Amino acid sequence: MTAPAGFQDDEKTRVVEGAGALAQLGVHARALGGARVFLVSDPGVVRAGHGPRAAALLRAAGLTVQEFSEVGENPSTEDVARGLERARAFRPDLFVAVGGGSPIDAAKGVNFLLVCGGAMRDYWGHDKATKPLLPLIAVPTTAGTGSEVQSFALISDAETHRKMACGDPSAAPRIALLDPELTLSMPPFVTACTGLDTLAHAVESAVSRPRNERSRAYSRAAFSAAYAALPRVLADPRDLDARAAMLRAAALAGLAIEHSMLGAAHSMANPLTAHHGVPHGQAVGTLLPHVVRFNALDEGARGEYLELARLADLAGSSDPVAALADGLGALVSRAGLPAGLAALGVAAADVPRLAAESAQQWTAGFNPRSVVGADFEVLLLAAL
Repeated sequence: MTAPAGFQDDEKTRVVEGAGALAQLGVHARALGGARVFLVSDPGVVRAGHGPRAAALLRAAGLTVQEFSEVGENPSTEDVARGLERARAFRPDLFVAVGGGSPIDAAKGVNFLLVCGGAMRDYWGHDKATKPLLPLIAVPTTAGTGSEVQSFALISDAETHRKMACGDPSAAPRIALLDPELTLSMPPFVTACTGLDTLAHAVESAVSRPRNERSRAYSRAAFSAAYAALPRVLADPRDLDARAAMLRAAALAGLAIEHSMLGAAHSMANPLTAHHGVPHGQAVGTLLPHVVRFNALDEGARGEYLELARLADLAGSSDPVAALADGLGALVSRAGLPAGLAALGVAAADVPRLAAESAQQWTAGFNPRSVVGADFEVLLLAAL
């Protein structure tokens, strides 16, 4: 079957998109040979009705289902441990994850430990699985992380709070069901944060050091779709076409990361979330314009930013890259979010610690310009 426009046929994940796509969940599960399904979601997904509906569709297709919804906002090793206990007792042959990146990543984490044993830290890095993992169907209900098409799970160590990127090709979902109707239940704040995260994924993957022709294609397609659709979704949350465009953009950006990497904005976001509780998407959205201006001094990155500016119809500006940074900042304000970190409880006295931890994040090494603690201090102070 040919991949949807914008997605390449040889990706590990088959993308199925369209309003009402969830209705075919049972068909897809049976096609993968599933009989016993471990269904992972979270409390919000259950309250929205998406988890119970998915379970009903699977059962209607003749499958036995074990539901697990005890997943926190940023999945930790404790969440995975709880899921593993339930999965071991159930003995599934297929995983289904319904929700944002948290349930999808948690499902991948449980899959690693159920099949291969050990502890989550054993899979920190890539190609660490000792056996092929069980098939996974991912059904995103937010348009942000792109985990539905990625082979990595981000799991926080419950003791150190460090995020571990645990990856293996067999961890990538076999199928990603992109049904925009499921994203209509997102509150405005979640819509804004996940949308800003998608844009940050597109922009950072476009300039990261490992970028290549494949990642560029995904980054540009994701940016073009999200930059146009996010204002529409913010203005009219019931705009299903715009919701579909954001869901597609999130998956495209996820594939861009899969073939490239992220950079300084994401490096700073993790400490802000850990110490000040700033939601991830809000953090990267607030920081991204400052990172664009910083990276624009790199000739290669500037060339990529110029292409994004062209896609945003900003090429006619006297300084298209500055216009791009300003446009990204304007979207934060358009979403009703404060433009600076000070309004989020961050003070100048906090900056040295945040900068030092930002420099230790693994994504910092992929930023197009070398960025160290002193650079992060400048960026964080500019974002106050």
